[in-house]
Amino acid sequence: MTNTSRLGITDQQWADTALLWDYQQMGHNLRPCDVAIGLGSHDLGVAAETAGLYLRGLVKRVVFTGGPNPSRPAAFPRGEAVHFAEHAVALGVPESAILREPNARNTGQNIEFSRTALAEAGVRVSSVLLVSMPYMERRAYATCRRVWPEVDAVCTSTPMDLHDYVKSIGDDRLVIDSLVGDLQRVVVYPKLGFAVAQAVPGSVLDAYRRLIDAGFTGRLL
Repeated sequence: MTNTSRLGITDQQWADTALLWDYQQMGHNLRPCDVAIGLGSHDLGVAAETAGLYLRGLVKRVVFTGGPNPSRPAAFPRGEAVHFAEHAVALGVPESAILREPNARNTGQNIEFSRTALAEAGVRVSSVLLVSMPYMERRAYATCRRVWPEVDAVCTSTPMDLHDYVKSIGDDRLVIDSLVGDLQRVVVYPKLGFAVAQAVPGSVLDAYRRLIDAGFTGRLL
């Protein structure tokens, strides 16, 4: 990205953000799975991507999970799962294929509560497509490996580059803060028992620390 100094974000900071962006996507190859779980977030693109996976025949059932969104509470006043499900229906997913899980407040609960909802609905699951925001794939994967280790997890998100994602959200600082906050969780959550540990390259950690020093701390724990 260039010509960003007018926004108070330097080219070096965008380069550091791009390092985090690339690392936090898993690069998994899509394949058919038993269900897709659309993880609640501030990004309605998760709902659209999940709907697309269903319409392409990659899954037969969909779970949308999440309560009120702390970052953008006015965007989904009835909770993430409700609004995401409605968006998917509008895109052509039948109501009968959707389960709503409206109580989760974090990623661990997203996966744990979705697992419970699927079991209660009598859906047998050996593989899941975890659909998240692009920068959240790695944390979603690590969390699933901890909370639901028996299942084969494939991570995906709306395919787009960082520049296009920032434009779609419309809030540069929120995106950078979110990438920094998610990487912190990738590093810290294994120590708290919330996720499995993953190696983080030194270049990514250096970029992360520079962004924190520059004040992109709005989503840190």
